Amino acid sequence: MRTLTVVGHRGDPYRVRENTLGSLRSAFARGADAVEIDVRLTRDGVPVLLHDETLERLWGHDVRLDAVTAPQLRELTEGGVPTLRDALAVTAAGRVMIDLPGASYESVRTVVDLVRACGARDRAYYCAGPRTMLAVRAADPGAEIALTWTTLSPPRRVLLDAVAPAWLNYRFGLVDRELVDALHAEGLRVSAWTPDTRWSMRRVLRAGVDSVTTNRLDALAAVRAAGAGR
Repeated sequence: MRTLTVVGHRGDPYRVRENTLGSLRSAFARGADAVEIDVRLTRDGVPVLLHDETLERLWGHDVRLDAVTAPQLRELTEGGVPTLRDALAVTAAGRVMIDLPGASYESVRTVVDLVRACGARDRAYYCAGPRTMLAVRAADPGAEIALTWTTLSPPRRVLLDAVAPAWLNYRFGLVDRELVDALHAEGLRVSAWTPDTRWSMRRVLRAGVDSVTTNRLDALAAVRAAGAGR
C-alpha cells in the first residue's frame, strides 16, 4: 500500500490560530506527518510565520509585516507570531513544508540559511512557484522542493531540470488519476492542497496522490479510516 503524507495547512487552523506554535503542536498531536508554514521577513530581516502581507486579518493591525521589526512585531501580537527559528524548535523531528509567499532572492537565501543553521535541512522542504523555487535551488542545491503548479499544462522540461523538484504541488481541483499516473511515470510525487470537504478528500485519495495538505486533519483521518483511496 502506498504511503500518504498528511500535511497540516498552517498547522491545525480549525482549532488553533494558523501559523502559531500552538497550531503546529496541535497538528502533530492529531497525526499530521508534516506541517505547512508560511514564512516572510520582518523589516529587520527576521523570518517569521505569516501568510499575509499585513497583520490585519489575523492580528487586527493594518500594518505591513515588512514595515515592522521583530521586536515591534512581538509587541503588536503579544508574541503570537513565531519566528521560524522557534517553529523549527517546536516541531522537533517533524517534517516542515515551508511556503515562501512573495519571497525575494535575498529572503529565500535568508530562510534557507536559517534552516541549515538550525539543523533542520533534512526535515524541511519548500513549496512555491517557479521563480521562488529556482531561488531555493540556487541557495541549496540539495533542497527538497515541492513545485507549486496551478495549471493542467505541464511544466516545461527545462524548468523541471532547473528546479529538480521531488514533488509537484497542485490545487486539489486539478488533480485526477490521469494526471497523477503521468507524473508518477516521470518519477515525481504529487501533493494536493487544500481539500477540506470529505468529498474532495476522497477524490484526491482515489486519484492516488502522495500527499494531502488540509485544514481539517480530523476529517481527513475519518475519510482514510473509511477506506477512501485504497
